[in-house]
Amino acid sequence: MATEFKTLIKDGLWDNNVVFAQMLALCPAMAVTTSGTNGLGMGLATTAVLVVANVLVALIRNVVSVQVRIPVFIVLIASLVTVVDMALNAWLHELYKVLGLFIALIVVNCAILGRAEAFASRNNPLSALVDGLAMGLGFTLALTAIGLIRECLGSGTLFAQASQLLGSGFAFLEVRLYEEGGALLMILPPGAFAVLGFLLAGKRLLDTRLNARRAAVSATANT
Repeated sequence: MATEFKTLIKDGLWDNNVVFAQMLALCPAMAVTTSGTNGLGMGLATTAVLVVANVLVALIRNVVSVQVRIPVFIVLIASLVTVVDMALNAWLHELYKVLGLFIALIVVNCAILGRAEAFASRNNPLSALVDGLAMGLGFTLALTAIGLIRECLGSGTLFAQASQLLGSGFAFLEVRLYEEGGALLMILPPGAFAVLGFLLAGKRLLDTRLNARRAAVSATANT
């Protein structure tokens, strides 16, 4: 069981990362990552929906017939997104004004429906919970990384307005690197594609080197 959970966590965070490996949910990855705070907020909202959706789908997997499972999953996800949308509007209104439109679009986030169909509907609730949490955190890390790079190069800040998302105790995360002279391209849509491309290339290069190192170690051990 521990080995299974370790594999699920590794897949969600790195090997099968929603953005960097599956290339899913690129709309929010491109649209809301003008800052690390926005990326973090969107990622956490998506993680909450993904975890609860996975667990609920796993619980009803033997009740819902195959013929209607997709519509049922969509209605379930839409209900959860509505709750998250209302919660953000009530308690994190400033962040909601930035992410409001894209929170609603979580309903059609293929990563959530994909995990519900490919994993949660075929596994027990505990495994589904771990998978949802790992995939959600991997998605959050991807969006936050993209957002931080774009924010740093485009605005000269890191985690701007983080206190609005995490509370006043996290105001220390808000860093001003330089006053002006940022690259406007980085906070525009083309900048998002450029940053994503470089991150994808970096991940592929790192994976290739790690696989080569593992192969060399394995060959040495077998001789």
